[in-house]
Amino acid sequence: MMLSDMELSGKESTIFIEPLAQEWAKKYLQNLVVNTETQENDHGLALSEILSVPGRKKTADQVLTSLRSISVKAWNKTEDLLAIPIVQHHIDFNLINPWEISHDCFNIYKKALYFYTQSGHNRPLSFVTKFTKPNYHLSEEDLQLETELIAPHELVRVISADIGAVRKKYTEIDPRAIGFVSMQFHYTGQMLLEPLNIVERSLVGSYFKVIDDHLYMPLQRAYLAAAQYDYDSPIISVLQNLLPASTNIANNIAKKIIELFPNHETMSGKLTDQVVRISSIRDVEMFQVYLWVCVLEGNVNIIKEELFPLCVMLYPTLKVKWDMIRQMLYLLRFEIQDRLVYEHFQMLMPYFQILSSMFSADILD
Repeated sequence: MMLSDMELSGKESTIFIEPLAQEWAKKYLQNLVVNTETQENDHGLALSEILSVPGRKKTADQVLTSLRSISVKAWNKTEDLLAIPIVQHHIDFNLINPWEISHDCFNIYKKALYFYTQSGHNRPLSFVTKFTKPNYHLSEEDLQLETELIAPHELVRVISADIGAVRKKYTEIDPRAIGFVSMQFHYTGQMLLEPLNIVERSLVGSYFKVIDDHLYMPLQRAYLAAAQYDYDSPIISVLQNLLPASTNIANNIAKKIIELFPNHETMSGKLTDQVVRISSIRDVEMFQVYLWVCVLEGNVNIIKEELFPLCVMLYPTLKVKWDMIRQMLYLLRFEIQDRLVYEHFQMLMPYFQILSSMFSADILD
């Protein structure tokens, strides 16, 4: 697989892409089954029809038709939200080119939608149709087959280098620019999904999540840094343990944050609202990936230059309390500790302690 200008070996790409992709695929399929039952009961839509090649093309064409106009609306929303922070943080307006960002956004989503339509070619009809049988329960074999055939993790192979190039372009001069880019992509994806029925939204949304994750998180940078290590390196062993568990860790922490701050409302709503909960889980995953990059690169540059400035710029605007971030980091430490042997845990601690200290109450109140 080609990542930027570097080709990773099969072993390395398997370590760093497959586990995370399989986690996405499992969630994708589980959500698909639940949503399908609701949709068929309400509207009589057959999952086999939606999953078919013509069905996928119909959905993709519907989304693609509105992509240009929605990209403009998404930029307006991003600009309204960040107009004040861009002045407060002395960000050069010339670095934020809405037309260039919208162009990049259009190309990435267009490629993802094309891949979504092509995925249907790889699925046996017998596999598709059995989802629609009464009282059908998904087996482990089906889950594995779905993961191998058409799950969105295949999109990672196709599009991660493209998104990585976009991310690199906007972070090279001022890393804070990625805040505007990622929010533009995020709002575009949200608006594109709104008109779809619940099954299509679950299907297409899982592909769009690949885009979201690779923009919000420095995954491409982690892939490239990991490629510099031997397969049996202790650092690789650490990430082999943590990467597949990252979403589970994020879910656990998001639940506890809701319990600790039951009455808090962000700009998007209560912590229990689905859209906020999804964002919360993604943010916990994001902090984990930044930590991995620190360990892989042997320094905390990416936290100092990118993560911390972005959080300071965005979280107050989004009404995310610093106490919530501190609690999240506190919980993250124990989630990681529970999954690693002592020696491996100690490898992360210097970087984790610096990360925690930067978000301490002494600095951010």
